[in-house]
Amino acid sequence: MRTPTTPSPADHAHAHGMSRAEGTIAVAFTLAGWSAVPLFLRYFADSIDVWTSNGWRYAFSALLWSPVLIWGLLRASLPKGLWKRALVPAMINSVGQVLFAWAHYKIDPGLLVFSLRFQIIFVALGAAILFANERSVIASKGFIFGMALVMGGTIGAVSMTREAFDGATIAGLLLAFGAGIGFAGYALSVRYFMQGIKPVIAFAAISQYTAAAMVVLMLVLGERMGLGALDMSGMNIFLLLLSAVIGIALGHVCYYTAIAKLGVAISTGIIQLQPFLVAVGSYFWFQEKLTSMQWISGMIAVLGAAMVLRVQHSKSAAPAPADASPELRELPADHVAAAALAESRGEAGEDRGVE
Repeated sequence: MRTPTTPSPADHAHAHGMSRAEGTIAVAFTLAGWSAVPLFLRYFADSIDVWTSNGWRYAFSALLWSPVLIWGLLRASLPKGLWKRALVPAMINSVGQVLFAWAHYKIDPGLLVFSLRFQIIFVALGAAILFANERSVIASKGFIFGMALVMGGTIGAVSMTREAFDGATIAGLLLAFGAGIGFAGYALSVRYFMQGIKPVIAFAAISQYTAAAMVVLMLVLGERMGLGALDMSGMNIFLLLLSAVIGIALGHVCYYTAIAKLGVAISTGIIQLQPFLVAVGSYFWFQEKLTSMQWISGMIAVLGAAMVLRVQHSKSAAPAPADASPELRELPADHVAAAALAESRGEAGEDRGVE
């Protein structure tokens, strides 16, 4: 007999429905926010240099994340060796972030974000090198075919650009590819060094290091040591800080919530729509016009990325080695959420709150 405190099947169904609704809202906010960030970066490229842009955005993001670490210090609950373990991922992340932001000063956002689909291949190959249980992924026909689609689609989208052989365009594409490699390395380093540390703590610590690097670069290389941002209007300064909230702070909170409520496969699959939203936004905001063949090539690249993810997720469903950390069985798929996906599966059912 069901007691008054025992949930009924209807209660379970209602709770499940609420959970999926929350996850849907969270992933929608994530997709919208991460699609807006490249547009923000391109917009600010006309007003401030890349060092100033990164310095202000990451400093503000680190400020937003600092209460997590302060609370951990007060409770003496921060993981042992956290700062040492976060150092390598933060260094790699800093390089990737510089290249990513710099690319917006060379090429338009739509082409840039389509080019970043390459990073999924870099992550998968790197995982196969570092983690023995991932090696069956790259040997599968599905992965090889998906990789071919990503490469072919990306090369097609790039080569069909009017300025494909223009110096600035080539530089921008090289920066985008470099950023993809950097973000792949960041994902793998998080997976390797941050085992067992909750994402909210790991990302908060990495954010502090990354912000410190961005601020130093701004002080050394930025126009007037970063004070050029103060020449912008109050509204633009607000938008600059808002981009940090949307892309670096709030975006991760929403994404981890989506992973907890919907699962990794669905969340990462939906995020693959980002290049299309960015391209549409760039058309209306910056008059970036992709040809029909570029759209087709971009779709092929995204389809290949989805196939690579699908193969990886199916392989990850197999039992992991006994010595594998339960937090570290998913392959990161998105350049901004690399740290989250590396750890999300083991904690998806816990009360994580944020990130």
